[in-house]
Amino acid sequence: MSLDSLKSRVPDYAKDLKLNLGSVIGNSDLPAQQLWGTVLATAIASRSPIVLRELEPEAKANLSPEAYQAAKAAAAVMAMNNVFYRTRHLLSDHEYGTLRAGLRMNVIGNPGVEKVDFELWSFAVSAINGCGMCLDSHEQVLRKAGVERETVQEAFKIASVIQAVGVTLEAEAVLAE
Repeated sequence: MSLDSLKSRVPDYAKDLKLNLGSVIGNSDLPAQQLWGTVLATAIASRSPIVLRELEPEAKANLSPEAYQAAKAAAAVMAMNNVFYRTRHLLSDHEYGTLRAGLRMNVIGNPGVEKVDFELWSFAVSAINGCGMCLDSHEQVLRKAGVERETVQEAFKIASVIQAVGVTLEAEAVLAE
């Protein structure tokens, strides 16, 4: 189970995805912890068992135990936050934005890794889940911390490719039944 194994599963009609998968992971300029935390968090967010099974062992091998847990925590907390804040944003009654959320999200304040890494992973998960408010919030925190736009873009490139590979492989699995 690995990146190469995952690439080998991508069908010929999606060759661009195979090439992009190799590029965004294999040729990334991100430090290993940021890269593999982003890969793991977005593999979880993709909801693709195939993608997660193939990429998780390599991510685990490249992350400290703390970073491994934090990347999973980013995927978990953002699964909740992205639905909550996206819904709040999409409702035409803006009074919901004044109400207290009342949801626990302590891991954001104390993720067990560098705050910038956790924010990057949360940002990437938010890209998959399509929450504009969360994207803006995490991008602002990253930029205020001195993270370059190229690094932020690298995270959503990884998210977009992992999501596309997951969708494609899940469709192929259904069509093969």
